[in-house]
Amino acid sequence: MAATETFGEIIDGDVFKYYAHGCWNKSSSGKSVPIINPSTRKPHFKVQACTREEVDSVMESAKTAQKSWAKTPLWKRAELLHKAAAILKEHKASIAECLVKEIAKPAKDAVTEVVRSGDLISYCAEEGVRILGEGKFLVSDSFPGNDRTKYCLSSKIPLGVVLAIPPFNYPVNLAVSKIAPALISGNSIVLKPPTQGAVAALHMVHCFHLAGFPQGLISCVTGKGSEIGDFLTMHPGVNCISFTGGDTGIAISKKAGMVPLQMELGGKDACIVLEDADLDLAAANMVKGAFSYSGQRCTAVKVVLVMESVANTLVKKINDKVAKLTVGPPENDCDVTPVVTESSANFIEGLVMDAKEKGATFCQEYRREGNLIWPLLLDNVRPDMRIAWEEPFGPVLPVIRINSVEEGIHHCNASNFGLQGCVFTKDINKAMLISDAMETGTVQINSAPSRGPDHFPFQVKIVLHLPSCHKICVGCNTSCRTPFYRKQIQRFLPIKKDRKNSSFISTHHHELMTLVYIHIQ
Repeated sequence: MAATETFGEIIDGDVFKYYAHGCWNKSSSGKSVPIINPSTRKPHFKVQACTREEVDSVMESAKTAQKSWAKTPLWKRAELLHKAAAILKEHKASIAECLVKEIAKPAKDAVTEVVRSGDLISYCAEEGVRILGEGKFLVSDSFPGNDRTKYCLSSKIPLGVVLAIPPFNYPVNLAVSKIAPALISGNSIVLKPPTQGAVAALHMVHCFHLAGFPQGLISCVTGKGSEIGDFLTMHPGVNCISFTGGDTGIAISKKAGMVPLQMELGGKDACIVLEDADLDLAAANMVKGAFSYSGQRCTAVKVVLVMESVANTLVKKINDKVAKLTVGPPENDCDVTPVVTESSANFIEGLVMDAKEKGATFCQEYRREGNLIWPLLLDNVRPDMRIAWEEPFGPVLPVIRINSVEEGIHHCNASNFGLQGCVFTKDINKAMLISDAMETGTVQINSAPSRGPDHFPFQVKIVLHLPSCHKICVGCNTSCRTPFYRKQIQRFLPIKKDRKNSSFISTHHHELMTLVYIHIQ
């Protein structure tokens, strides 16, 4: 087991407890949920199957704790976050071991995830103090037609209880990217980790427990999403939902009602390669971008759109690099490891077989053993193939040959996914024009799509427009990495009038940006 002496209290027998009310608990259900090791395809861990009654209790505790936490000085919140970050990094080996066994993440990458998560917690603590320590002061005569009859003092206040739902591929990093901004802002957190990755998340939560956060402020409930998922997302005690994942987010958005949402769903990240591109640089980025963590990343390279005149050369360079990738168990730090579940492997295989039936060129023989799929480069992919549009979330890279830049942009923009994209060219003017035309949240120039560094803004194609009302919030500064949402209260103070008549309103801003990152060589 991954539980060391430090983590002994989080496990009962062979079942990991859930965290609520400042302590570790066994569920009254008497049931557990098995976590399957992707490499062995056998149960490796077990977690509690929490009941709805236990969720109710957690929400009530979170609500109570948040009221006190919101009054806690910013410096004190930051102090506890820094402490949690240090403890997390101290126990990186134990948590990384969980990631290796639960989600087949290569050992070195698992350690990196834990360390960068600790760094992100500290960064959010520092930036939160700076951002939340600021306010705005406005006067009424700065707008045409008004005399100086009012002052406006504006400051941010927390939303309340935040439900955080991270995905399996980064169950620690994408959990803290929600937890840290929420806590520094004065919110409480209810974490629902993915089943695959739940034990790593529980270890991470224990680090916050050891840091000394107030009872009830942080909770972590485990169980099958099919049993408690809807109950959590539709719970009246939730004031904000932060979700990273796939199509489940669509269902959540439909059921959440007026609750503010922050979501990042799937991606079909397209890379456009022009005739003048540095093909060695492009090939290196394609291979790293497509096959890191077996392609199970929202920002993985999902399709290459290359000009016909240089396609043969690029495909050969990519193919040569694919041949050097190591394949095997995550304990051996292999480049390509088993995908997370058998159903995921079956889905990937379905896309591959569809491409084969429709005439795609296989640069390698398709090979699969259990959940382990060998890296595969598909050339001469056409738009009528599923792999051209659907997200495989696996070690498969399709190449579509194009005859014009416009053709590449059209394919990119026709996708239902608009997370990131990239363009390879030596002409900065072309790069900027193409990046303007690509309907994606972020465009990388001469570099593969990437989420990091963690403090960079991370934009998406679709912005959820929330109706205006007193519960709607203003997004915090995106330098906190995640476009986390909170309320902003504006106090209008009439000049030389009875201040008891002052009004309180809140506004909501919508901003859609395309971020352009330029790779510096």
